Amino acid sequence: MRDRRPRRRPTGTYSIVATDGSGSFGAAVQSHWFNVGAVVPWVQPGVGAVVVQSISDPATGERALDLLRSGSDAAAALAALVDDDDDAGYRQIALVDARGDVATHTGNLCIAEAGHRSGDGYSTQANIMDRSTVWTAMAGAFERSGGDLGDRLLASLDAAEAEGGDLRGRQSAALIVVPGVDGGDRFDLRVEDSPDPLGELRRLVSLQRVYLELNRGDAMMARGEFDGALAAYEHAAGMVPDGATGGEAAFWAGVANATTGRADEAVPFLARAADVDEGWARLLPRLVRSGLFPDDRPLLDQLLAAMRPPVTRPG
Repeated sequence: MRDRRPRRRPTGTYSIVATDGSGSFGAAVQSHWFNVGAVVPWVQPGVGAVVVQSISDPATGERALDLLRSGSDAAAALAALVDDDDDAGYRQIALVDARGDVATHTGNLCIAEAGHRSGDGYSTQANIMDRSTVWTAMAGAFERSGGDLGDRLLASLDAAEAEGGDLRGRQSAALIVVPGVDGGDRFDLRVEDSPDPLGELRRLVSLQRVYLELNRGDAMMARGEFDGALAAYEHAAGMVPDGATGGEAAFWAGVANATTGRADEAVPFLARAADVDEGWARLLPRLVRSGLFPDDRPLLDQLLAAMRPPVTRPG
């Protein structure tokens, strides 16, 4: 009699794959399993998004993308994967292809509660859940939520957790989003081990958005688009508290203002950075030698005076 036990330990997981109609693809996952982002989600621009879970298998994820890349639609790719898989009964696989078509498989040996729900351009799936309502709640949250694809994927994960989530609890999470030709924010973030992986993932997403905005400012500065660059830097400096970036966003907003002739506007940003960490005041003069700040001693002295706390004399 054939031994039907899986060749790998089942991994309890809930996940979502989706496209938003703009060419962006994404996948998000949470599990009571270390480093789930390394083994479940697979996303490629212009190709699609895949998750392989319950028994995760990197070879299956890579093959799924190969099939989609070669022109197979989601249904044909899934059929090929399942037909050639000795562990298909234990496997959960979901795919969304470049056309937005979706295909999902939940093997009949996946540990209960297990199931999936597919909709327009997305699929939610889960196993070893506390309740059988998890994947339906995820689907509803994705359909109702606003924002970009990253926001909607996070809303779906939050809905799963609100329904009880993984029977064993929480440990790791991941979010991957690749933008389409119309642009958008790109994410490739993992929380490897945390008592609150979804909370930590949201914190990382917020930080990623700040640094993406700083990068946009850098690109516009390089093109000489100073007004747009300053708007991007100043927006970045207001997206999260200064302590969340260690003062970085405020510092570069100040530098950008100073280097474009707006010294008075630079002062409050640089003072905010120095309030978080005095190292920013030590860094500012070093930018001169690297060509990142004007060789202008009066300007430098004005800004450093604003960054250094006043000396309190006794008596």
